[in-house]
Amino acid sequence: MKTVAIIQARFGSTRLPGKILKELSGKPILWHMVDRLSRCKMIDRIVIATTTLSEDDRVEEFCKKNNFSFYRGSSEDVLSRYYESAKLFEAGTVIRITSDCPVIDPDIIDSMMNKYFSENKSGKIDYLSNVMKRTFPRGLDTEIFSFETLAKAHETARLQYEREHVTPYIYNHPDKFFTENFENEKDLSFHRWTVDTPEDFRLMEEIYSALYDEKRIFLFEDILGLFEKKPGLIEINQNIKQKNLGE
Repeated sequence: MKTVAIIQARFGSTRLPGKILKELSGKPILWHMVDRLSRCKMIDRIVIATTTLSEDDRVEEFCKKNNFSFYRGSSEDVLSRYYESAKLFEAGTVIRITSDCPVIDPDIIDSMMNKYFSENKSGKIDYLSNVMKRTFPRGLDTEIFSFETLAKAHETARLQYEREHVTPYIYNHPDKFFTENFENEKDLSFHRWTVDTPEDFRLMEEIYSALYDEKRIFLFEDILGLFEKKPGLIEINQNIKQKNLGE
């Protein structure tokens, strides 16, 4: 069975419309995300899960142009979109990523995958993430779970909140699932490296302008080093209030 990273992506966004196709260093955010995930040693396939809304025709066109795997499903029931994507592409293990994370780190994901597979051998874990208790910067969010866990959530979750956001049913039911959090040695959750507003995008432009190199991917430690050299960067989006959950 395959390990499949599924990026949930839609063109619409309330605070920054079209953000996933906005360009950083000459390439759309969504392209950078696929490129960065492709550096993971333990991912077999990357799938972009978008919606059937007409505005997401351009996401399909983008995927076809770049030969990226994709699936189109419900815009409201994202849990079903994930389940159908995972089933279509024969996922045994699913890595959930949202499309607003252009500095997603392949090394962190590989470390999480190693932990997940190690503990999964003895049946000790159904779900591993670094978001139940945040210690990594927002924007490095990663959730890992089996197809069986996803299927159980899909079959059982009834609340709108649980259908819209994919994983709350899993981590809110410790009686049904073995869950675990993956933590950084130091709490760096005050950093905001996601893209949801113009301010967020401006910070990403600064990061990519300083660090992007076609020949070498920049990682978590590189960004921290940049912030040490330019501490004023954190002020660009420090006043942005995070929405509860979403794409």
